[in-house]
Amino acid sequence: MHIAHFIPLFPFLAFVIDILIGRRLKIASAYIATGACVLSFIFSLKVYQDFSCGAGSYDLGTWLVIAGKPLNFGIIIDPLSIMMLLIVSFIGTFILIYSIGYMHDDPRFSRYFAYISLFMSSMLGLVLADNFILLLIFWEGVGLCSYLLIAFWHERPAAAAAGLKAFVTTRIGDTGFLIGILLLFFTCGTFHFTDLKSVTGPEPLLTIAAILIFMGAMGKSAQFPLHVWLPDAMEGPTAVSALIHAATMVAAGVYLVARCFPLFVAHPIALQTVAVIGGISALMAASMATVNNDIKRVLAYSTISQLGLMMLGLGLGSVSAGTFHLMTHAFFKALLFLCAGSVIHSVGIQDIQKMGGLFSKMKITGTTFCIGTLALAGVPPFAGFWSKDEILLTAWQNHHPVFLILALLTSLLTAFYMARLIFLVLFGTARSQMHPHESPMSMTIPLMVLSIFAFGAGFWGAPIKEGFIEGESHGAGMIMTISTLVSLTGLLTAYLIYVRRITLLPLSVLNSLQGLKTLLINKYYIDEIYDRVLIQPCLRLCRASFDFDSNIVDGLVNAMAFVTQYCSGVIRRSQTGLIQNYLLIQVFGVVLLLIWLLKL
Repeated sequence: MHIAHFIPLFPFLAFVIDILIGRRLKIASAYIATGACVLSFIFSLKVYQDFSCGAGSYDLGTWLVIAGKPLNFGIIIDPLSIMMLLIVSFIGTFILIYSIGYMHDDPRFSRYFAYISLFMSSMLGLVLADNFILLLIFWEGVGLCSYLLIAFWHERPAAAAAGLKAFVTTRIGDTGFLIGILLLFFTCGTFHFTDLKSVTGPEPLLTIAAILIFMGAMGKSAQFPLHVWLPDAMEGPTAVSALIHAATMVAAGVYLVARCFPLFVAHPIALQTVAVIGGISALMAASMATVNNDIKRVLAYSTISQLGLMMLGLGLGSVSAGTFHLMTHAFFKALLFLCAGSVIHSVGIQDIQKMGGLFSKMKITGTTFCIGTLALAGVPPFAGFWSKDEILLTAWQNHHPVFLILALLTSLLTAFYMARLIFLVLFGTARSQMHPHESPMSMTIPLMVLSIFAFGAGFWGAPIKEGFIEGESHGAGMIMTISTLVSLTGLLTAYLIYVRRITLLPLSVLNSLQGLKTLLINKYYIDEIYDRVLIQPCLRLCRASFDFDSNIVDGLVNAMAFVTQYCSGVIRRSQTGLIQNYLLIQVFGVVLLLIWLLKL
């Protein structure tokens, strides 16, 4: 057994303890969950150290034999899995620490930490799995935990509906994922990721299998058209949003595409599908974030948009660009959600139009919020600048001008809506009665630690270690310049509109844009389209099936029961229990028999 096998085991044991006796342990349940996550991080560091010395993949032995093919309890240890192990366990640890203060007064305190522990165990197991079947088991575990955590406050109708919506929507993608896995197996005879570099078979079938596998990633990573669950997932605790949107559930879809990258590279149509869906999701979600007034939903749309950029980078053929942005995004998006949670914890509202002037009362939250915003907006030298530019550079070098324009427009809108968020929340004057105060140390310490990585994590993959001269020959300098100007333009535009209150467009143009604003506020009416095209017809079919079952099927059964009951009632009247009646019937029977015999 390798040391990596213990990494998902620690949070699972914490889940078992907290779910069974957590209510008696009270605050200790949080320390158990946090300690388990710390151990997972320490063991992940050990795996990283061993890998640098030449460690590899390990099996625990054969689990099943399917169609003559052995399926092992195996783990895969490579740069991709190690990066994910470190990100998930590190960020998860600080989210758990943050949750101790954020969830302190919740009546289901221990249950919350039990669910989080199971979530962490499922995600870590997903990252380590070396075959599709093991990954699918942990994949569904992540989906279950997301449902439990999104609907954690299930007494609220909106939270219960949001959990159900997330569960059903992701199940659609998971159905395609399962079919794709089976199609790949029956075409190539393998479930193992290490075999994807050499799979052979009919090109159309393998292309369809790759696209179906990508459906699973679309559901988990909330990509168009399966993105509709993620904004509603904000009904759960903010710390859950930070965990789901930064390092765990939504990152699983990007991880899946990166893990199966040889399959996608070998089938260009599938790879182009990833790029197209990613580009559409990035721009569409960014546009919706520009008009939303819920502090958490703005960040939720931002998550969809940034995941779209990751998919775009992968679809353009660069696994390094997509996963690099996955790494930096995990830090600054976790930071931003935790900052939003700190604001909500302080003022008790989520509408940014009712906030304002919080920076003077919440300096730690405000400063770290600004750092996360600059990282997400792609301002140099913050982390998001380096990883986002890697995607832009990939589009430029691979001669995809349409995708480059999509990514630049997404960057412009990202800088704009994040600056809008910051200016409305932290600066200016308060627009409602509030009594803001800084959050406790258990919440602010994770903010300060994550802000360091939101600033510096990008340097690990920055081109400065290779020298800008080499980068210039490939257009890196030009792309960096354009990207920086685009980000600064978005920030400046938001400043002029929301701080200086300057109208940048003529009134006639603004009036003509009201229709577009209505479209964005209503999220392109995608939920309404789903309701009319899919949900209502499905409900009508269900009602028709129920009516058929209750009126026809049950009606026939009830009719037979009625006839039987009626006939038995009639026959029962002949059984009086009086012997003289039975003798009379016998005599009458004998008479009838004699008459019949005489006629013969």
